[in-house]
Amino acid sequence: MFDQDELDRLRERRESWEANTLEPFLERGERKDRFATVSNHEVDRLYTPEDVADLDFEEDLGFPGEPPYTRGPYPTMYRGRTWTMRQFAGFGTAEETNERFHYLIEQGQTGLSTAFDMPSLMGLDSDHPMSEGEVGKEGVAVDTLRDMEILFDGIDIGTVSTSFTINPSAAVIYAMYIALADQQGVPREEIRGTLQNDMFKEFIAQKEWVIPPEPALDVVTDTIEFAVKETPKFHPVSISGYHIREAGSTAAQEAAFTLADGFAYVEDCLDRGLDVDEFAPLLSFFFNSHNSVFEEIAKFRASRRLYAKVMEEWYGAEKPESKRLKFHTQTAGQSLTAQQPLNNIVRVTLQALAGVLGGTQSLHTNSFDEALALPSEKAVRVALRTQQIIAEESGVADIVDPMGGSFTIEKLTNEMEAEIMEYIEEIRELGNSSVRDGVLEGIDQGYFHREIGEASYEYQQRVERGEEVVVGVNEYTITEDTSPEILTIDETTRDRQLERLERVKAERDDEAVDVTLESLSKAIENDENVMPYIVDAVKAYATMGEIMRVFEEQYGQYQEELTPV
Repeated sequence: MFDQDELDRLRERRESWEANTLEPFLERGERKDRFATVSNHEVDRLYTPEDVADLDFEEDLGFPGEPPYTRGPYPTMYRGRTWTMRQFAGFGTAEETNERFHYLIEQGQTGLSTAFDMPSLMGLDSDHPMSEGEVGKEGVAVDTLRDMEILFDGIDIGTVSTSFTINPSAAVIYAMYIALADQQGVPREEIRGTLQNDMFKEFIAQKEWVIPPEPALDVVTDTIEFAVKETPKFHPVSISGYHIREAGSTAAQEAAFTLADGFAYVEDCLDRGLDVDEFAPLLSFFFNSHNSVFEEIAKFRASRRLYAKVMEEWYGAEKPESKRLKFHTQTAGQSLTAQQPLNNIVRVTLQALAGVLGGTQSLHTNSFDEALALPSEKAVRVALRTQQIIAEESGVADIVDPMGGSFTIEKLTNEMEAEIMEYIEEIRELGNSSVRDGVLEGIDQGYFHREIGEASYEYQQRVERGEEVVVGVNEYTITEDTSPEILTIDETTRDRQLERLERVKAERDDEAVDVTLESLSKAIENDENVMPYIVDAVKAYATMGEIMRVFEEQYGQYQEELTPV
């Protein structure tokens, strides 16, 4: 992009600036001895055309909506429509969460996002002994299709897009949503939304699982195969870096491990005999947005560019939709502090801004009180208003990729892409040229655990040494109590949920339930796609726990062998 003679002239001009203008100021000293991002990536004082001398506009940037998608997956981006504002909601019983859903829709939210309680996440019914004390506490309790019916009472799922943050038991929730669509008379091909359903990141970071990695991968691929045929507007997996970052990874590790997981699912689908251009458009991704604004923007842009190249060169994708990296972003929960919680509003605003400038398709902004409890209604409203103010008042949504061409951003994007690719190649090598086998081997060897653990420890050491300032925690502290009013969950929640579960069991046809569960078991034995059988089971009002127990009986429970960091 730059003439060599001009670069030589600029190099001489910079040397003169450093000697005559910069040097006298350096005698006064700088704020810190070293300037680095949250990921400990050292940044230069100044970036110039020299830093991007090898940049090829067509090959490296291009235009929005065209390969390599560095500047965005769609040509008009937010000038066409803003990103989906999708606030996480879920607590207590289905009735309480339904009420919050209606409130958020009234406040202008454009997509629903469902949080589930720990028993539901782990495939346990509310009456299981291990569920005691956890029912409805960190999300909504869902045991049967009856809970799903109440959860979406008064909501037309043919017109709303719904995200489900659930993994080991994701196929059951997906089946319940399909059954609900059938009840409402909504054609399956019209339902829209996203199922998180990313089991690899569970084994890597979040640590919620039921069955071992390989059969868990089979179930994920079953949902993708089923979605291609039955629910083509519904994303059957959201490949999630968010939890990898929350576990303590760097930005590059988050992107690399997430993309590697995505490529692993691609390879498994190809081995299943699926056409890449049929299933790849249904894949979606989920990233974290942390405090270092420029690093995050670079991460998003580099990930888009790398994904487009790999999908075409490694997996033969031809359709533009197969090469577009589409992703949801959530602001960094890990960055929120219990101390001076109103400071979190500022953190979330900066993180959300990074997500928008990086070209996200969907955004969740954390509530300022989430370091203390489930978000209150007031805090949720502030979080949603944060997005709306960015969209309507800041002007950043009016220009497509306004950061494109910045010497700083383009240099950081190039560096980020190179670091991400280095990790992916390392994982591929673990699997003897297969990313899928490399991810499975990395899980087995504790590779991901070690990498994330080392990064997390290194960051914490910097905080404790005061090299990383956390406002209100290790600097600018106060002694007064700044705790806001927080949301509390009614202790009668479990009783009410157990009453409904007992009533459903009493009213259903137990013989029909047994037949569907036996059919599911045989489908697993015969290596059939399990989704049609799970749909039949939930329609018979089989419980979450009953369905997941069939998988446990077939595959056993997974136990992690911890590797020392």
